[in-house]
Amino acid sequence: MTEYFKRIGKIAYEGPKSDNPLSFKFYDAEKKIGGKTMADHLRFAVAYWHSFCGNGSDPFGSPTQIFPWDDQDPMTAAKKKADAAFEFFTKIGAGFYCFHDIDAVPEGNSVAEYEKNLSLIAGILKERQDDTGVKLLWNTANMFSNPRYMNGAATNPDFSVLARAGSQVKACLDVNVMLGGQNYVFWGGREGYMTLLNTRMKRELDHLAQFLTMARDYGRSIGFTGSFLIEPKPMEPTKHQYDFDAATAIGFLRNYGLDKDFKCNIENNHATLAGHSFAHDLQVCADADMLGSIDANEGDAQNGWDTDEFPTNVYDSLEAMLVVLRMGGLKSGGLNFDAKLRRNSTDQEDLFLAHIGGMDTFALALGIAYDIIRDGKLDAMVSKRYSSFDNGKGAEFEDGKLTLTDLRNIAAAQGEREPDRISGKQEMIKNLINQYIFGS
Repeated sequence: MTEYFKRIGKIAYEGPKSDNPLSFKFYDAEKKIGGKTMADHLRFAVAYWHSFCGNGSDPFGSPTQIFPWDDQDPMTAAKKKADAAFEFFTKIGAGFYCFHDIDAVPEGNSVAEYEKNLSLIAGILKERQDDTGVKLLWNTANMFSNPRYMNGAATNPDFSVLARAGSQVKACLDVNVMLGGQNYVFWGGREGYMTLLNTRMKRELDHLAQFLTMARDYGRSIGFTGSFLIEPKPMEPTKHQYDFDAATAIGFLRNYGLDKDFKCNIENNHATLAGHSFAHDLQVCADADMLGSIDANEGDAQNGWDTDEFPTNVYDSLEAMLVVLRMGGLKSGGLNFDAKLRRNSTDQEDLFLAHIGGMDTFALALGIAYDIIRDGKLDAMVSKRYSSFDNGKGAEFEDGKLTLTDLRNIAAAQGEREPDRISGKQEMIKNLINQYIFGS
């Protein structure tokens, strides 16, 4: 078999003092933290689309990267790409991967040709999975790139377009079951509106819910037992997308009775575009028991769009891992690097360096988060802050035993005395986090 990433071997853990850029400094896959290996905690996945399809082009310039698996024949290129992808997965040591249908295969000119192409390449992916042990974290249908989806897919005002979207999802679910996918994702890239002047919003939301219900029912009927995932994003490419953020997506799923089968796939850069922190959307999902998986990337604070950079911010990653550990881990989800090389990163090794940086960042964050939770100082401070609800009238309020009149009488009994001013100790907490990060 052709080797596409020549002169690059399997990336090994060499520790933080290593000068070898093609080595892990903090990610030691077999190191145990709290009884689980780092690999089991983090469940790293590689994004097929950015890593093997992202050629450096942008709205202002043509491609800067030439792939050795390119070929004039689209199906030959697809087969070569699959081989290159699994070579990379095994060399970087990722246990999972994710893909959109048209990342892996040419779409063709008809539903029948699309299904034939997808089935053929899926067979190759299955062989590579069996050969390497790499698993499918999730797959999805790209229902936003083709011009037919310019007005949406499941929310399109033209039923024939919605039907075409349904054919894609059916084929992708068939492939998911064949490949043993652990989740299935919906990203509503154009499920939203550009202007309300030509939009029947309630009707579109009803159609979206009906479409997801049909997908769920079909998936369960063919043996898919994993989680269906919604990936929130506020805008871009639409002005407003219906899965704006985690809270919006959860409210939508609950409203239409889909919350037992669907969870959220949270992406850092999408959360920040919605005006939230990464940890905020993760916490919203964790509190609702609806955090399914994570797309690990970060944005640029000076750019107001989805830059999809590889994660290197230890603070963001630390807060994320605190949420994940406190909810008991990612279960069937994982950390998928939905991130792309910069346009001017054109060396073959750059794809490895980018993933090494992201994997090391989350490995470092995992260890620190575990130490914070095990030490208990931060949790003790937060528990103390809410201690007035642990007994007495505060506990009665939480138990629903008080009325609004009771609250009035309790407040009146305090006379002219104002409640004590109790510091939130935000600065102290941030100093404590720095101590954990830099004090070891």
